[in-house]
Amino acid sequence: MTTTRRGLLAGSAAVVMGAALDAPAAQAHTASGSGPKPTVVLVHGAFADASGWNGVASRLIRDGYPVIAPANPLRGVAADSACLASVLATLSGPLVLVAHSYGGIVVTNAATGNPNVKALVYVAAFAPDQGETLLGLQTKYPGSRLSEAALDFRPYGEGLVDGYIKKEFFHDVFAGDLPKATTALMWAGQRPADVRTLGEPSGTPAWRTVPSWYLVGRDDQVLPPAAQRFMAHRAGAHTVEADTSHVAMIARPAATAALIRRAAR
Repeated sequence: MTTTRRGLLAGSAAVVMGAALDAPAAQAHTASGSGPKPTVVLVHGAFADASGWNGVASRLIRDGYPVIAPANPLRGVAADSACLASVLATLSGPLVLVAHSYGGIVVTNAATGNPNVKALVYVAAFAPDQGETLLGLQTKYPGSRLSEAALDFRPYGEGLVDGYIKKEFFHDVFAGDLPKATTALMWAGQRPADVRTLGEPSGTPAWRTVPSWYLVGRDDQVLPPAAQRFMAHRAGAHTVEADTSHVAMIARPAATAALIRRAAR
């Protein structure tokens, strides 16, 4: 096993093991009286990590779904998509890819050409067309409060810069419907994204050939609901809406898991 792959699987283990503690001991990867269920791959976005999927993962695992939540490196669209594609290549059988926020552009690219991917689920996520960028979609409609003023910029490496959400903006902009004690911990442990991702164009979108589902967060202060509806409609996605902030998978885990189950049928 290569160092890269070992790191990815280690990053995934936390959410899967944490969720498994809530699952019945006799959990199997097949439903009672039915065939094998697809593996659900949960992809986090920027300013977050795989633990944000715990509430969703625990529900899916209890229902007998194999679940993996790999670490998203947040180093660039092409690099992150290639990284996820390499993880998908190690998984057999049907796959359902679920993405939050920036993770949407990653699955949109990583799933292209993979015949095992049967469904895409976007949770307040970017679903770009070829050539589109994160910044272009985020600012296509008014309403985003994730402006340059809300970010701290810290250099890393030679001429590279990471972006973090500032503490005073994190709760209200990123996760306004969660307790402040929870968002304080989320802020402290946030994973930054290389700022180059904002302007990096997306490739051929998998949603053109793969059925998709979309959960729109009506109270999203990061990716405007109008932008979410535009992308969902364009992709022909089966769409539901919820009164939730940008982190719908944390604030509304039951609704998120229900949408994933519909996509996995």
